[in-house]
Amino acid sequence: MKTDTERGAGLAFLPIATTFGFYLLPSHWQSSLSMQFIPQLSAYVALGVWAFFNENLLNKLGLETRNIAVGVKWGTITGMLLGCFNAAVILYLTPALGGDITFLRDTPHAQIPLWIMMPWFILFIACAVELNFRGFLLGRLLVCYSQTLDREVHSPLIGLGIMLPLGLSALTFAFDPFMVSTFGSLHWIAVWDGLIWGWIWIRLNNLYAVIIAHAVEVGILYLAVRAALL
Repeated sequence: MKTDTERGAGLAFLPIATTFGFYLLPSHWQSSLSMQFIPQLSAYVALGVWAFFNENLLNKLGLETRNIAVGVKWGTITGMLLGCFNAAVILYLTPALGGDITFLRDTPHAQIPLWIMMPWFILFIACAVELNFRGFLLGRLLVCYSQTLDREVHSPLIGLGIMLPLGLSALTFAFDPFMVSTFGSLHWIAVWDGLIWGWIWIRLNNLYAVIIAHAVEVGILYLAVRAALL
């Protein structure tokens, strides 16, 4: 798939700038919930503007219906593996290293009733977040990369240069202000999640895979933490 005709890919740098610019604000502004959501809002605004000026959006985002079966397969496998691994990190490794995880009882997610979280709210979050961070942000960074170097970003052999947009998207995801405020030092888990989900998106051009992986992983983590702490 060639991406040299896509317009507005540079809009992906708006949420990146607002995310890392957030940490330059005074601390009392950073504590404001409304300010914490500005980077995500800027991403959806950028996504809307980009979508207005482009065609064939389902292909560009990796949402073609022919991808569903493969996406469910690899997303389920990836989500189960990451869910079990990250549950062990949170429930066993973090306390063993002296970290306190009891604050997870008071997160907004813990206050939502089980029947709402599983699976409806988790699936909604997975769809919205992956559309933002993988489909739009990472996808558009890859387009900028391919336009600059005249390369095909979805070729079977992925060059090391792909690591720059992949890493930047993962860090932007992990340092989302609301995530950092809610999960504290555990937000670092989102770095390797973002790298793995992003690599899957690049390799398969399949947003269904990362949506399912995200939803399955978060579902496992939610149930594991709830059973251990709530």
